[in-house]
Amino acid sequence: MALTIDDCRYAGDRTFRIADAPTSAHMSKDDRARLAELTDENRVVMGELQDKLYADGREGLVILLQAMDAAGKDSTIRHVMSGMNPQGIDVYGFKQPTTRELSHDYLWRAARCLPARGKIALFNRSYYEDVLVVRVDGLWHGYRMPERCLDCTEDEFFSRRFEQIRGFEEHLYQNGYRVLKIFLNVSLDEQRKRLLARIDDESKNWKFSSSDLIEREHWDGYMSAYESAINATATEHSPWYVVPADQKWHARYLVSQAVVNVLRDMDPHYPEVPAGEKDELAACKARLMGE
Repeated sequence: MALTIDDCRYAGDRTFRIADAPTSAHMSKDDRARLAELTDENRVVMGELQDKLYADGREGLVILLQAMDAAGKDSTIRHVMSGMNPQGIDVYGFKQPTTRELSHDYLWRAARCLPARGKIALFNRSYYEDVLVVRVDGLWHGYRMPERCLDCTEDEFFSRRFEQIRGFEEHLYQNGYRVLKIFLNVSLDEQRKRLLARIDDESKNWKFSSSDLIEREHWDGYMSAYESAINATATEHSPWYVVPADQKWHARYLVSQAVVNVLRDMDPHYPEVPAGEKDELAACKARLMGE
């Protein structure tokens, strides 16, 4: 089944049903070699566009990667973003919030990591954890917040958060930022295989945690939470891309295409040198040539 990145795009114009979203396009080994070449080509284009974005300095890009454990977030970052200049991209991991972070609103720690315009920030997980694990594990019940914030049903609490997230992302768009949201959609069976591989391979033991199995027991709850979050926050300006992740090399290609597409849409250009400065450049060139 051939999939394009447009097939994976949800911008609020259609309903997302996670049961209908493929976790694999069942590509062949021949497809793997071809897509690896296309991914390499996309990395080159990404590097060129990033250089223009940095020089232009008018827009910033935030890329969010959300996924279940072992879906391939780290390897996607490593393979897809390797063509970018490290000076122009910052990577942040959003794990269990610290005491300091919990003393602020949940968007605070993400806002602190926003890039300067001209740069890219890549969030390995993000503020969406606050409508995913917080919902599935019922963590919101224990928040130190006024009663007026918690005296509501679960649906009401998270409906408010969805509204807040939509407002936050629209605020970013109106202030010169794009938000690219990617969900790596791995299957329950493929996750099992990857978790077993982490146990069997000593070099990967450090990646495994028994807590992964606890979260795995709540798989259906997470799928429901993802479905609700994507439907509630997919917009034209900040779309979601639900990428099948059972075949990592295919997922990497699709993610690279999503990044290329958003950078092309941003259409960055090198700043044009004013006429007066061009005369100065010509004079400096003449001096250098005369040495």
